Amino acid sequence: MSNAPRVPCHPYFKLRRLTPHIQIGPLAPAPWNVPNLCAAYKWPTGLAGGGIIAIVELGGGWVQSDMDQYFKSINQPVPQITDVSVDGTKNSPNQSTGSNSDPDYEVALDIQVSAAAYYAATGKAATIRMYWSQDIASAVQKAANDGCDVCSISWGADESTWGTEAADEMESAATTATALGMVVFAASGDNNSSDGGSTPANVDAPSSCPHVVGCGGTYKTSTVETVWNDSPGQTNGEGTGGGYSTIFPTQSFQIGVPKPPTNSPYGKGRMVPDVSADADPNTGYDVFVHGSTTVVGGTSAVAPLYAGLFAAFGKKLGFVTPSLYQNQPDFNDITSGGNGYYNAAVGPDPCTGLGSPIGNKLAALFTPASGHNPNAQIQT
Repeated sequence: MSNAPRVPCHPYFKLRRLTPHIQIGPLAPAPWNVPNLCAAYKWPTGLAGGGIIAIVELGGGWVQSDMDQYFKSINQPVPQITDVSVDGTKNSPNQSTGSNSDPDYEVALDIQVSAAAYYAATGKAATIRMYWSQDIASAVQKAANDGCDVCSISWGADESTWGTEAADEMESAATTATALGMVVFAASGDNNSSDGGSTPANVDAPSSCPHVVGCGGTYKTSTVETVWNDSPGQTNGEGTGGGYSTIFPTQSFQIGVPKPPTNSPYGKGRMVPDVSADADPNTGYDVFVHGSTTVVGGTSAVAPLYAGLFAAFGKKLGFVTPSLYQNQPDFNDITSGGNGYYNAAVGPDPCTGLGSPIGNKLAALFTPASGHNPNAQIQT
């Protein structure tokens, strides 16, 4: 890796806090446990699996007792979890209950969602490697070199924080990783279209890197699925990140992607996200951390959900993004809602990308019986 400065990234989880536009009381939405959410997304079952899941973490930690309790609660075996230090950073769980910024919630969410999603598709315990690092690109490179098959990243920052040099370095690491057969997923951010930046429209890296599958967020109940936005009318609030890159150009594989508004002074390059799934903390995920169950959302839940699914498809799928755009009916198109500056529409859009997964259709596309060879894709 180069000597580019390390980027101050943060995790993309949100604790549940019912917001004013959500019905309070008996009609308040219920959180999901992962097996039920997988069933709602028509997860495949009985797949051979075998993919090793890499999870990148820049802080926080996990304890075995939380994992034991969580997987017992959903009647699944505990996954095999191995800690790998990339640069001296280690698994360092907090001893207290934590706070809204406690990265232990992120770590628990990543492990529990990815492993539960994998088991739902395979009936087998997942194999997870936790890559502890202060630099995402270095962790991705290490995971790929170690032979991992999918990688989940739930940390990031807006592109202006990264700068061109660090973002290009991240894309180089992702390009190498996909060439080695590892699929890379990353959260698209939790601060609506601004991504917490200084203007109404920014995108988040590493999700904006062309060789990373950007993962956006929805609000999903048993009957409806819309764009996640708990701050309607605001460009800087709690909701899914998404928009157009100022660093990476338009990608030819993004079939049907709308062009940004012609009069927009903001990014006009690669559209983010590529895919989406439930992320609103009001319809969030039951996880177990610091000895108790809590509800967590954020686009950081979406990356591990897809990682668990794609690990169930097998090994060395590589650069899958072109295949996703070539098979848009394999997703639930999200056409309602917006993230501040952009609105959902029919087809791909800069709020939820292609939409949320139809698991059994994606399994038919990527499992060996389908005859699909994603490694034949040109690494554009």
